[in-house]
This record gives sequence, structure tokens and C-alpha cells, in this order.
Amino acid sequence: MAKIAVLYDAGQAVLSTFDLDEVLQRILTIVHDYFHLQNAAILLLDKETQQLHCRSQIGWDPGKEGIRIELNQGLTGIAAAKKQPVYAPDVTKDARYFRSAQSTRSELAIPLMVRDQVVGVLDCQSDHTAFFDDETIELLTLFSTQASIALENARLYSLEQERARQLEAINTIAKQSTAVMELEDLLAGVCRVIGQAFRVAHVSLLLREEGDLVLRAHAGTMTACIPSGGRFPADREPWAKVLATSGTFLEKDLDSAPEAVRLFKESASRMSIPLISFGQILGVLTLHSAERDAFRESEWQSLESVADICANSIQNAHYVERVKQLAYLDGLTGIFNRRFLEMRIAEEIERARRYGTEMAVMMADIDQFKKLNDEFGHLLGDEVLRQVSSLFHQQVRKIDVVCRYGGEEFAILLTQTSAPQAMMVAEKLRRLVESWQFPGVPRTVTISAGVSAYPAHGTTRDEVIRAADNGLYGAKHSGRNRVHLADAALGAASGR
Repeated sequence: MAKIAVLYDAGQAVLSTFDLDEVLQRILTIVHDYFHLQNAAILLLDKETQQLHCRSQIGWDPGKEGIRIELNQGLTGIAAAKKQPVYAPDVTKDARYFRSAQSTRSELAIPLMVRDQVVGVLDCQSDHTAFFDDETIELLTLFSTQASIALENARLYSLEQERARQLEAINTIAKQSTAVMELEDLLAGVCRVIGQAFRVAHVSLLLREEGDLVLRAHAGTMTACIPSGGRFPADREPWAKVLATSGTFLEKDLDSAPEAVRLFKESASRMSIPLISFGQILGVLTLHSAERDAFRESEWQSLESVADICANSIQNAHYVERVKQLAYLDGLTGIFNRRFLEMRIAEEIERARRYGTEMAVMMADIDQFKKLNDEFGHLLGDEVLRQVSSLFHQQVRKIDVVCRYGGEEFAILLTQTSAPQAMMVAEKLRRLVESWQFPGVPRTVTISAGVSAYPAHGTTRDEVIRAADNGLYGAKHSGRNRVHLADAALGAASGR
């Protein structure tokens, strides 16, 4: 009766909580207190790898806690494979013994089973040879059935909590995506929410831009190998494979990968999910772990739902961005207008001030454009404006900004550019226009241009634009079809 009471008390103890860590601790406490064992462990079975890993232990030697044991390896692996207890009365004479504690002399491994499926192993070790008699083995085996049920209940409870948390995250992301229309704010917020809800070390979002994948946002605890805005050719691995699959892609071991491929220094494994909207791949959502083989297929469905929401939100944000850009586009030429230029110059001046760099502005004007309109008509004049704007746009860098400033006047913002470099760009454009054959115009079309730079010619938006405009006036005054630096400009505007 005393043993039955022990078994009853033990069962009540382990079945009275749904917290996995508490269940594990109670199982080991009962093994220690009721059965007087100094060394004991619970190893759980990883269904995907079919390996046992130590989830909780007492009395093991330091450094043994992280071991993984294959089925049929050691007494615990054999017990799991055979689905029955395995006993070694004297481990020094048993080749199956896998040492986890120096003091162990006998070991009993009992499979933890739910219905007919093994979920783990209760490993009991004693400092005495032949410590476990038949009655003790029977009692521990009966206790293991209660421990198995407690572990399964805790697992199901944990799974439900995880699903509830993930559903809450999906709902949060969905709400956020409808409320936030600014793309940068949206991406940053999504990374934070996913990282918190799915408990991953780092989350990043890469978007497709002109054949590249660009790191647009990330959040977490890892160290970035590249800055935000870093670009990767989409046709190179591993991104080509990720995009080609159009489905979730796992990289289980990134230890040997270059840092540029890992993205974050501590990343040891990664889950990548393409962002697909209306059949178009917009980018990739990546989740990073500092542990190898950290992601499981059970997480795919929730994360793919998140990726779908992200993709649609990004598509919506792109649409809003395009609508906004229409307000900044010139209707005739299709390039940016004066309002956009003035906004961007202010931003670039602030960036140059912060990082101690330079930036330049070029103001250009088509020479004697009124005469051209009078001779050949406004339709042909409009076509000249379109072709000049196209030439400018094709010849400058993607990070530069070409605008129609008004009438026949253009402005070009040259980021991270010094005054001498800007003069070279302006002269190249002047020669290009002079040599260009404009259909329907039987004479040469030329431009005059003025160049200024921050901080040499001004420290505010208006000062820099005024200096470039003065340079343009100077070029006109000196005979047209030339480029003037702001310092060399004549203050008066004549002959324009």
C-alpha cells in the first residue's frame, strides 16, 4: 500500500501543472526523493531528426547536457528504439553504456510513451551496482506512464499557447499593415512584431529592386554584416534558389557560409519565405537563429500566413508610394518636378551634414528655347524638352535626381559629389546635348548650366539652389552653351 501511495502522490504531482519546465522538474524531484537517485535525466525525442536530446537533468557531469543521442545508441537510444525498459546492472561491463556521470555504476532507461509513440526517455542512474531490483523497475515504469501523460499535456498546452500567440501576431500584423501606409515604417514594424511573436533572434526583409534583393529592414539581437540598403544579385545563391522555389526554404547550417550570405554574424540557420502578391515575388522574409537546424516544419503555416499579409501590405504601400510620386512628377516629361527637388535637396543637405560629405546641384537651361518654339512650334518644343530630360536621366546615376524646374529649365541633384566632379558631369551633359540630333530640328540645340556644391556655396537648400542659378546666369551672360561654377558666376542675369 505504501508503494501505491507513493505512485499516487507522484502522479498527482506531475499531473497538476501544464508548464513543461515545471513538469520536468517535478519528475526529476520525485526520482531523486522517492527513489533516492542522484543522477537522472529526461531526454525528449526530436521527431524530425529522430534524435534524443537532454531536456532536463540532475547529477550529470558538466558539458554533457547538450548531447544528442541517435536511436539504438546507448541504453537510452535502445530503450526508445525498442519501446521497452533497458537495464544495465553494471555499466562498466556493458558496451551499450554512454557515460554522462562519472559516478554511475548502474543505469535504467525507460521509454516515455503516449499511446504507442515514444516521446522521450526517463534515464535513471545509480552510484551502486545492481541498484534497480524488479520491484523498483516496475514502479519506475508505472511512474513513467504518468510522466509521459504529463509531458504530453504540457506539450499540447504549450502548443496551444504558441498557436494563440502566433494568431495574435498575425492579427497584429494584419491590423498594422492596414493602418501603416509608409513602406519604411511598415517594414520596420513587421520585423519587430514577428521577432517577438515567433521568438527568433533576428528578422529581416529583403525587397526586389531592379534585379537585386535589397535589405530594407531588420530587427533583433544579431550583428549585421551589411548596412540597411545593402544589395544582393537576385540570380546568385542562395537567393536564386529561394526565389525559384516560391516556397519556404530552410538553411540548416550557415556556419561555413560567408558573412555576406549569412547577413548577420551570429546566424547559424535561416528560414526564408518569398513574399508573393498576385503571382509576383516582391522579396523575401528571413528569420535567423543562432542555433543550427533551429526551424521546424510545424512553424511554416503560421509564418507563411504572415508572409502573405506582408506581401499584400507591401504591394499596397508600393501603390500608395506611386500615387504620392504622381504629385511629384512633371506631366510633360515624366521626370520629377520642382517641389520634389526642393524636398530632396533639404534631405541630402541634412545627410551630408551628418556624415561630413558633399553634394552638388546643377541648374541647366535650353538656350534660346523661345526662339525654337517660335520657329518650329510648341509640339516640337515639347518633344525637345522630353528628349533632353531623357538624356539627363540616362546619363546620371540612379541615386541622383533629375527634375524639370520650370519651363525649359532643369535641375539635377548629385549626391555625394564634389564641385569638380559635378562640373565634369555638367560638361558631359552639355556636350551630349550639343551633339544630339533632335528629330525635326534642323539646327543645333544647346544648354547652359550652373553648378554649386554643399557646403562650399551654401549650407541651406535655398543658398545652394541660388548659387547654382547664379552660375547658370553667368553661363548665359558669357555666351551660352557652357558651364559655370557658382564662384565664377556673374550675379546679373542677362541675355537669357
